[in-house]
Amino acid sequence: MLSAFQAYGKAHHFIMQHRLWKWILIPGIIYCLLFFAGFYFVWGYSGEFVEYLTRLFHITEWVQDVESSWISFLFLLVAFSVKVIFVFWYFSYFKYLFLILGSPVFAYLSEKTESIIQHKEFPFSWKLLLADIFRGVKMSCRNIVYQTAVILILLLVSFVPVVGWITPMVGFFIEAYFYGFSMMDYSCERHRMNMSQSITFIRQHRGMALGNGIVFYLFMLIPVVGWMLAPSYAVIAATIDLQNKKLR
Repeated sequence: MLSAFQAYGKAHHFIMQHRLWKWILIPGIIYCLLFFAGFYFVWGYSGEFVEYLTRLFHITEWVQDVESSWISFLFLLVAFSVKVIFVFWYFSYFKYLFLILGSPVFAYLSEKTESIIQHKEFPFSWKLLLADIFRGVKMSCRNIVYQTAVILILLLVSFVPVVGWITPMVGFFIEAYFYGFSMMDYSCERHRMNMSQSITFIRQHRGMALGNGIVFYLFMLIPVVGWMLAPSYAVIAATIDLQNKKLR
């Protein structure tokens, strides 16, 4: 995990030394534009969804008939909480959506990083590129399913007294692990590992995946600047960190 943290510093020096800013800024700008567009869509339509449910179950009429300020306040609080939950899920899954859409760029960035480090060129093939994109999409979808299942279990556990208090921290580490998993998989993919081999390898180096994902997650908490830098920095950091590991 410590080496994964340190790899981000190495990634920064690597980017500065080899002038890779265009591969950082272009995906970052696209990420920000898509993020704001998606956030506007989710926030607006989550409100309409709440209104639809209140009309469907006649909740608004019931609240008005009761004429209780506390119930009205509780209703507004629940409605706002539903919108916040929608936004939370959006924050969580948009990163995966962007990794899917940006997989060709991130795969190339990982390849270019290893090419510079090892002083060798990797042969380009449209067939391999399309196969890698398809594999990357499958792996991201697989991670989404696993992460969703674990988060839903944690959601149930969170209602258990005392034990439920630690579920947010556990959820953070799980989400970070799967993000780091995605960043490491670009290198595994390039070394022609199939999905099962990649999963086994990353599980054996779960500390590296967790460390990479933690820094990535913390990066994403910085508005705009973090959103622009986090994906590309994470890919380069994972690629640099994996140079000392035997990929097979």
